[in-house]
Amino acid sequence: MAHVFTYGTLMWPDIMARVCGVTAPFAPPHAATLADHARHPVRGHDYPAMVPSPGHQVVGRLYLDVPEPAWARLDRFEGGDYERHEVLVTLADGNWQRAWTYLFTAGAALLDEGDWDEARFEREGKARFIARYTGFDAL
Repeated sequence: MAHVFTYGTLMWPDIMARVCGVTAPFAPPHAATLADHARHPVRGHDYPAMVPSPGHQVVGRLYLDVPEPAWARLDRFEGGDYERHEVLVTLADGNWQRAWTYLFTAGAALLDEGDWDEARFEREGKARFIARYTGFDAL
């Protein structure tokens, strides 16, 4: 399996390509939903965390056929506060797809209430995130 479900900064193909170290951009990701999980802002950061949460769902993007060398880079990018887990996501057409995703493991005390605001990140946080994150080439 070589697919990844993203729900935060990696939903943007330009950020995903930089993190994965690919020169050609990824094909546009597919809309996908993960049931029984919730996405929250990480306090003091522009990025979110996702945690199991029965009865909730997270809408994100699914990248298919992520190249094998990209997985080590993705793991380093996510760091010690996230763990890679296999999940089953629902695509827009109702079909299911197995994928990897990263769940937050650092504790609820670091999370703000409510859902992470994707539009706000696009408007206010994306440029700041890219400027702050200097490790793309070091991954």
